[in-house]
Amino acid sequence: MAALFGCCSRLRRSLPISSWASYMTNSPTMIVMIGLPARGKTYMSKKLTRYLNWIGVPTKVFNLGVYRREAVRSYKSYDFFRHDNEEAMKIRKQCALVALQDVKSYLTEEGGQIAVFDATNTTRERRDLIQAFVKENAFKVFFVESVCDDPDVIAANILEVKVSSPDYPERHRERIVDDFLKRIECYKVTYQPLDPDDYDRDLSFIKVINVGRRFLVNRVQDYIQSKIVYYLMNIHVHSHSIYLCRHGESDYNVEGRIGGDAELSPRGRHFSHALRDFVDEHKLSDLKVWTSQLRRTIQTAEELGVPYEQWKILNEIDAGVCEEMTYEMIHQTFPEEFALRDQDKYHYRYPGGESYQDLVQRLEPVIMELERQGNVLVICHQAVMRCLLAYFLDKSAEDLPYMKCPLHTVLKLTPVAYGCKVEMFYLNVEAVNTHRDRPIDSSLIHRRNSYTPLSSHDQVKRPRLYSAGNQPWLPLAPTPSALMPEGLESQVSDRVTG
Repeated sequence: MAALFGCCSRLRRSLPISSWASYMTNSPTMIVMIGLPARGKTYMSKKLTRYLNWIGVPTKVFNLGVYRREAVRSYKSYDFFRHDNEEAMKIRKQCALVALQDVKSYLTEEGGQIAVFDATNTTRERRDLIQAFVKENAFKVFFVESVCDDPDVIAANILEVKVSSPDYPERHRERIVDDFLKRIECYKVTYQPLDPDDYDRDLSFIKVINVGRRFLVNRVQDYIQSKIVYYLMNIHVHSHSIYLCRHGESDYNVEGRIGGDAELSPRGRHFSHALRDFVDEHKLSDLKVWTSQLRRTIQTAEELGVPYEQWKILNEIDAGVCEEMTYEMIHQTFPEEFALRDQDKYHYRYPGGESYQDLVQRLEPVIMELERQGNVLVICHQAVMRCLLAYFLDKSAEDLPYMKCPLHTVLKLTPVAYGCKVEMFYLNVEAVNTHRDRPIDSSLIHRRNSYTPLSSHDQVKRPRLYSAGNQPWLPLAPTPSALMPEGLESQVSDRVTG
């Protein structure tokens, strides 16, 4: 068996590394925001960038306000944004040109796939300038226009975000609101919305009207643009909280085994009672509860005494042939696989199983639903919780597999203006620590990409869900006879050497 995995590893070593981004984008794309101030452009830019990076597409925001503040250190008043202020107009255009050069560097030299140009871009002159830049550099472009005429939404945005803007260090609320409203009026004088029927009919864009009440989509060019549209049509600006926790401690947690479909330990059952008390104490009467289809999450939810939904895509990461083994068993049985995972935990795929990168793609529908829902409690698993947290907290692929998600702890995530507020509640029920720290030093073997399939005929995986009357097969470790049919080792060896 060791020879089999050694052969497979050598074969995988020769295959090229590629990223998921290359499967979704065939040329760099520039997303151009459009809209008057206080229409949620920066909110959408940041969320969209966080989402695209989470699914594996390198994306960066270029906020023109940052460039303008670098050029003009001290903001005086709304007069700077008057269309007849010639000196200011020159400064603003120069800032745009500098930002576009940074966009070019990011997309051509730094490995970026998508650049989000976060600015008002309210005139055809500015958008034509961007179009010329995109054409010159052979980029694709997709416009996102935010249109809002709801005074309550605009006022709330000004109070929540603009009052704390670097433009207003004095923090005098009434003066800030007055100045900002006058700034909006300056932009209105020259604002030219996208015209889908004539001037802009050939552009690719989406109009987001009144914070997602209506949408207008025009000429979507490719897959990544369709992903952008899909995401923007699913995010909703509403007050809600998301509660994340792992199942109660399981028998396999106590034994140090990964995966499988174990039941709760006595302390795990104690946690399920504590979780019910937590829900009651916080008066979460309108709470929706989601679980995986594995017994340990279902048993945890059963104690709540409320309806819950089972999601198969919330199941724990599939460890393939390593299911139900301890890390020590994996180290002894598959030493090279063990080292490979420590070397690149995010991209590493268990033979016959999944990688964290696979798991992120599997969980994308969950993220979309969480963006649309009210208050939700997700009872899930360690790897699943890490992936969900990484989206909301904007964590990198490198950090994601090492995020700490202890048992018997509830995290409350509340979306705020440009991020997420996190509160942690430990429910005072002891549990084992299942966290493995990032290796300080792991010897370089090779980097196996998640999209390289296992290079053998062996795709044996252990069953994880069992129907009534169907007894589970639970050997302690894979055996050569179970994993490798007679003669297969020599066939694999012949393929590699040939």
